[in-house]
Amino acid sequence: MAQKEAQQRRPSIHDVASHAGVSAATVSKVLSGVTTVKPENAQRVLDAVEMLGYRVDPLASDMRRAKRRIIGAIMPEFESEFFGQMVSELEGLAEQRGYTLVAASSRESEAREKEILARMHDWRVAGVVLAPVRNEHGPAAAFMKANGMTGVLIDRVLADDAFDTVSADSAAASAEVARALVGMGHRHVLVVGLGQQAATVRARLEGFRRTALELAPDIRIDVVLCESDVEPLRALLHDYFSKGAERPTAVYSLFLKGTLVALSEFRRRGWHCPNDISLVGFDDAEWMQVTWPAIAAVVQPVREIAGNAMEVLFRRIEGEGGPPRARLEPCKVLMRESVGSPGSVPHSGGGDRQ
Repeated sequence: MAQKEAQQRRPSIHDVASHAGVSAATVSKVLSGVTTVKPENAQRVLDAVEMLGYRVDPLASDMRRAKRRIIGAIMPEFESEFFGQMVSELEGLAEQRGYTLVAASSRESEAREKEILARMHDWRVAGVVLAPVRNEHGPAAAFMKANGMTGVLIDRVLADDAFDTVSADSAAASAEVARALVGMGHRHVLVVGLGQQAATVRARLEGFRRTALELAPDIRIDVVLCESDVEPLRALLHDYFSKGAERPTAVYSLFLKGTLVALSEFRRRGWHCPNDISLVGFDDAEWMQVTWPAIAAVVQPVREIAGNAMEVLFRRIEGEGGPPRARLEPCKVLMRESVGSPGSVPHSGGGDRQ
């Protein structure tokens, strides 16, 4: 049993030193590229490293320096293109600085989010990029503040008194969507989203509502929100369109999965965009570009958010002081073929078309 455990144990610098017949300090010098070590000793060290399969433990070496070259990243999920691209961008930017990115998903759970953050604190990561489940006032951000962690909050945040924030300008993007739909003549719009506790949902909804009402005080804006994910929303939309009342001429979805659910409901009922109903989604995806008609979308600036988040994070890691700053990155609104002017004949109620 003891022999099996020894075989499974990772070789240490002391194992290399013992095998090479030198001190651990000499092994460290050789592996660090110091050229003052005697050539024969250096060769014995290299031979021992190769034979034992020794690898430098970055955590152990960083522990001695009391600072680890690791950046933590916590995203609500990895399934969407937005968060997948975000992690990819953050990883590349971390590596450019000589750091390693460790990414984890909170799976839309604030409890899990805090648990992951506590682990990262135990690892003594140099800094954290956190995209919170709801907003900047959640338990994870509170844990970071209480434990003096260095971090930046992204995406579902507005501004914070403890951490820098970087997010898309959701309100301005939604205002642009409102201007486009009102300008085309839409006076009845359904807005679909997740629970309003998410900062970005509030910003998107209020940005749209405020601008639409300013431009067309007679506009009717219906809102369908669900607290969780796809299946509850599917049921809510089915019920909404089955009421038999006049249906909206356009749907604006505040999140990517909501766009897909809305489009699925249209197709189930035999409605076609944009002749029967228009559709705009916040966030873009490849399927929205290749389907016909292509789905209008608010494109979030992933690269800009990641770049600015890492820039401010490294400035804080390097000791820059000053009050936290909130940065909003502009989005791009692409009005594709799924949006058009409403027909002159009022849209009838919600039964399936034959």
